[in-house]
Amino acid sequence: MSIKNRLRFIGAIGAFFILSESFSQSSASTYSALGLGEFNFNGLTHNQAMGGLGISYGTGWAVNNVNPALSTRNTVFNFQAAMNYRSVNAATSSQSESLDGGGLSYLALSLPFKPGKVTFGMGLNQISSVNYSILASGEVANTDLTSFNRVEGDGGITEAYLSTGILLAKNLSIGLHGSYLFGSTIRTNQLSLIDTTGNSQGVTSEYYERFSVADVAVKGGIHYFFKAGARSNIHLGAMYHKFGNINGKQFAKVADFGDASNPDRPGDIINDNDRGNIFLPDRHGYGVTFEKINKFVVGLEAQFQDFSKYRSFTGETGDLGDSFKLALGGQITPDISSQDNMFKRSTYRMGLEYQQTPYIVNQTQVTDLGINFGGSIPVNSLSMVNVAIKVGTRGSTNNGLIRENYVNFSLGFSLNDNSWFYKRSFE
Repeated sequence: MSIKNRLRFIGAIGAFFILSESFSQSSASTYSALGLGEFNFNGLTHNQAMGGLGISYGTGWAVNNVNPALSTRNTVFNFQAAMNYRSVNAATSSQSESLDGGGLSYLALSLPFKPGKVTFGMGLNQISSVNYSILASGEVANTDLTSFNRVEGDGGITEAYLSTGILLAKNLSIGLHGSYLFGSTIRTNQLSLIDTTGNSQGVTSEYYERFSVADVAVKGGIHYFFKAGARSNIHLGAMYHKFGNINGKQFAKVADFGDASNPDRPGDIINDNDRGNIFLPDRHGYGVTFEKINKFVVGLEAQFQDFSKYRSFTGETGDLGDSFKLALGGQITPDISSQDNMFKRSTYRMGLEYQQTPYIVNQTQVTDLGINFGGSIPVNSLSMVNVAIKVGTRGSTNNGLIRENYVNFSLGFSLNDNSWFYKRSFE
């Protein structure tokens, strides 16, 4: 490896440690109040534009963190990063409110140690996000008082991972993705009583809870493809993400407004950074994709996770149930060899996504339906700007639920270099 490439490698690795300090969980959903929040298994920006397609298909120009077995298709050095933004209109049968959230979405690096045979990767990725603020009010029975209950949450779980993909035999690859899980979810519940003149009555109270994760998880994948014509392939893929008991510690306290988060202020401490665990169910997925080489791709994939097995730090189920996601997506490149027209060399993507979410409210399981689109625009011979947009709706206003109409936007870049593992004749 040349001195120039070594310096670029050090710079890329350094970015992981610098940016990890400012890594932001990006979500905006009232349903993230349930369980560990809203989970993200849609991959990177190019996967998101196809509804999360990535179990059965990957390219040589983009990192694949959905199925680590597909990393063997990365024949060039690749560094990717992206920012997310989400705008949500949340409505009940009587009122509506707008909310949003955003931040750094992921960092990913792929190194083809033996191009086409052995690949290593690393990255930072968002596993779950919590971001909600709910104000509920109601009359207190047999009094002239009104109760105001503000429930808020923030934070989430992040993974720092190492991965590898290995070509076992012709057209058959396996991969392994090991993660260190970290981060905290913070939830508060403030209760106050107001009389008819607007004055506070009695003692205001606040419940504060912080759960911090520190554990590991592992994901395995397999990929196989075979010829379906002179320039066509059919790809098959599967992945299994093992979680189980996730260790962490919890601090919980009840006190007056503003005192609950401070362990040194008066109040009743329920958990004093007690160590324990939550149980997070495993996730598995399968997919099949048809590829017309350098022309178009279309695929169908499914992922499953039984959140009825979820257990919180205190052993509660968290009003969650069996969850699954179906994605139909694809991409098309008009003319990959075009030298004069950048838009002909660009790749355009689209996908449909249906999800039975794990959230159960008033004995009704919440569903999510979205349409995805986006693309990758080349900025030189190898590197690209990636865009993904999802427009969707989650839940409904029936049976006391909340309907969320949302727009997700992801903007990222992919820096590629094919000179990393070639020895130069002259420096």
